[in-house]
Amino acid sequence: MTDPKIEWRKSSRSQPNNECVEVAQLSGAMALRDSKNPDGPVLRFDAGALTSFLRAVKLNQL
Repeated sequence: MTDPKIEWRKSSRSQPNNECVEVAQLSGAMALRDSKNPDGPVLRFDAGALTSFLRAVKLNQL
């Protein structure tokens, strides 16, 4: 997903080797992608689903 209208952001804590996740705000949703593979798959979440997903990741429940 390399749509020039989508503004992808990386965490300020990302490492210099670019191994991180990028996030973009879409209309009514959020998108996540691997920064090393910008043309690869993209995960899309509505706000509630993204919150649940991140909570599960932080709690190591996936």
